[in-house]
Amino acid sequence: MPKTFLSIGECMIELSQAGDGHLKKGFAGDSFNTAWYARAFLGGGWQVSYFTALGTDRLSDEMLAFMSSAGIATDHVRRIDGRNPGMYMIHLKDGERSFQYWRETSAARLLAEDRERLRAAIDGAELVYFSGITLAILSPDDRGRLIDEIRRARELGKAVAFDPNLRPRLWESTDTMCAAISDGARAATMIFPSFDDERSYFGDTTPEATAKRYRDLGAELVVVKDGENGITISDDEALVHVRAHPANPVRDTTSAGDSFNGAFLAMQLRGQPSRRAAEFAAKVAARVIEQPGALIGSDHLPQPEVV
Repeated sequence: MPKTFLSIGECMIELSQAGDGHLKKGFAGDSFNTAWYARAFLGGGWQVSYFTALGTDRLSDEMLAFMSSAGIATDHVRRIDGRNPGMYMIHLKDGERSFQYWRETSAARLLAEDRERLRAAIDGAELVYFSGITLAILSPDDRGRLIDEIRRARELGKAVAFDPNLRPRLWESTDTMCAAISDGARAATMIFPSFDDERSYFGDTTPEATAKRYRDLGAELVVVKDGENGITISDDEALVHVRAHPANPVRDTTSAGDSFNGAFLAMQLRGQPSRRAAEFAAKVAARVIEQPGALIGSDHLPQPEVV
């Protein structure tokens, strides 16, 4: 039986510019993007599974088919009548992206309503991944339920990976966001913050300060992403800095951090030390931002050398 990498969150309909005023439809979302790249680099001993909720509409059917075609298991996807997938549009300027969202009736907002379904999915996984966006889209009660179940997973000895992915527009207030992110971090064994966000909303002055704050909350491994300034890794052994990999040209930074997370976790699960995992993940992220869109095919991605 393969081991399971379980990612929890929201996959959305992605609209991007296709030229001549036309739009291209795709499917993406931070936690799904990470699952996509983890699947690209994990060996055959692992299954990647996605936990979310979708509607019973045609677009939900298409999204499920897309997930399955990518080799991502959908056994734990709940279908809810009267709901539909969220949608967003990417706006690009000089390679930097901004987003416009339509997600008020997203089925994924109800993904943690059913504790029994949630617990069954987590119990069947060896690694559980979630993000600050996963927390942000939920009601306070559902958010608490999800964190409780993820905390239980850690207590059972499972690996738990968390990207704070701070998005203040999704929260009622910055204070609520920071408190919920800290609660999520306390349930995680591995945390993947982005320094720009942490500096803006937690007041960290250096990546090392970000790493220390999350280690103090109980994380065993913190990997701080700082764009072209590289990556800072903190674990029980040492504080290590890894250089960013150059990208030329930068076309679309969508999914840079998500692809890094997926590649890093895949390499860790394949037995690679943190430095090697980060070096490879930085190379993956560089290749991803050279291409348009969130999800890049394997023909544009480097292949790892596992030792």
